Amino acid sequence: MAFEAVKTAFFHSPAYAVVGASKDQTKYGTKVLQWYKAREMDVTPVHPKESELEGITAVKSIEELSSPSTTSISIITPSKITLALLQKAKELNVPALWIQPGASDRDCIQFIKDNDMVDRVIYGGSCVLTEGDSFRTNHNTSRL
Repeated sequence: MAFEAVKTAFFHSPAYAVVGASKDQTKYGTKVLQWYKAREMDVTPVHPKESELEGITAVKSIEELSSPSTTSISIITPSKITLALLQKAKELNVPALWIQPGASDRDCIQFIKDNDMVDRVIYGGSCVLTEGDSFRTNHNTSRL
């Protein structure tokens, strides 16, 4: 199934980014960033104003990632921002995206379907905080 394939692709990336983290440690975006950091994964926060989050240097946009085409991205943003991120991710050939619960709407889902991104995007309620560890374990590679 495409859903399983995209999860596998997501965790085969050498680098990760989180869009939606902030200085507020109670927010889910920051909790997702902390999840990657706690697992010593190569993660970059993406924030339009902050230069660092959780002690990690941030970039202002996904275009500023060192290699967007080899970076899987977790998205925890309002749906209008998510839609713009999906458009940019398609343009940059981002290999996989994980839209966290509450970060998408019908327009985002329609964009994913209309642009043949179903095999590159995890959406629909799955959360890296609750499913990430089991999925990494079930689909372990030498890089993980």
